[in-house]
Amino acid sequence: MSQKVPPAELSACQALSPEELTSRIGRVRAAWGSRLLMLGHHYQRDDVIALCDLRGDSYQLAAQAAANGACRAIVFCGVHFMAETADILANRPEQIERRGGVRIPVILPDLAAGCSLADMADREQVEDCWAQLAEVIDPDDLTPITYVNSTAELKAFCGRHGGLVCTSANARLALEWAFTRRSRALFFPDQHLGRNTAKALGVPLERMPLWNPNAPKLGGNTAEALRRSRVILWRGFCCVHQVFQPQQIERFRAQHPGIKIIVHPECPMEVVDRADAAGSTGAIIRAVEESPPGAKWAIGTEPHLVERLKREHPEQEIHLLSPALHPCETMQRIDLPHLGWALEHLQAGAPVNVIEVDSETSRDALTALQRMLELQ
Repeated sequence: MSQKVPPAELSACQALSPEELTSRIGRVRAAWGSRLLMLGHHYQRDDVIALCDLRGDSYQLAAQAAANGACRAIVFCGVHFMAETADILANRPEQIERRGGVRIPVILPDLAAGCSLADMADREQVEDCWAQLAEVIDPDDLTPITYVNSTAELKAFCGRHGGLVCTSANARLALEWAFTRRSRALFFPDQHLGRNTAKALGVPLERMPLWNPNAPKLGGNTAEALRRSRVILWRGFCCVHQVFQPQQIERFRAQHPGIKIIVHPECPMEVVDRADAAGSTGAIIRAVEESPPGAKWAIGTEPHLVERLKREHPEQEIHLLSPALHPCETMQRIDLPHLGWALEHLQAGAPVNVIEVDSETSRDALTALQRMLELQ
């Protein structure tokens, strides 16, 4: 079920002051108590994240919500694929049975909050890729791995074909798992995370062909290149992390002697190679939290998170690696007017923008997610 915000309703919410919106949101939260769980991804704007019960990475938030026995409604302040994952985990058949047949609605305050990276691979493109690959290599010797930043349909594809899901924190474990079973992996949709992970495992660059879904044949590769492959990468990228460049690192090192550079593994290989460390959002946060006063960091990830770390750790010197970088546009779509509108509809018993994955897709996607969990 989904519903777009009627212009009049949204205009009415947008006319309210942040204080009034926050107050109205607070009334709904108070009425629902522990039955309502508001999740905020690290990249959310500050006024939204301040109202969330939990903040974290996408999979972490979905798993925490699914494990919450009191929860009867989830509002996910993130993007579409995150809400899908929350629905898959929170509304597993055994969970619904335990709740006496009750489904938990997972609400995305603005349906336009998507993910450009997730949109760079869809089910039809991946199925076409798989069929073309089967013409030159044995598909039974190929493991599909999808980054969690992907649609539920692609997670389900991996579930059906013996593959799994990975996060930026466990991509290495996922690829190692794949190599114990088959000699090749198809990694999508983020080429940079796949390339950086495979390179760290010793896979030569020449054995990592890049599949272009818009190429007329074999993703723009020769049959021989695909036969030599160990990891076939998908031509996808995060619009935020793609912006970081090696020269930004060199500039910071020259201007700030002793500074440490830490970047997200969705950054290009040339950036990851020159940084002092690369890690998931959680790893970046931990690195800062565990550093002593006076530590100096330049961080290559989403600006909202970097600015928040800067405020929370004034005892350290923290910079955004690319000062001109704009925040993730789709994450910013979740704002107080959309949040207030969605919560008041929930309170009225008419929830809107409910993200519900069909049972077959959910079942197969859960298989891929469970294989990931076995890596822990």
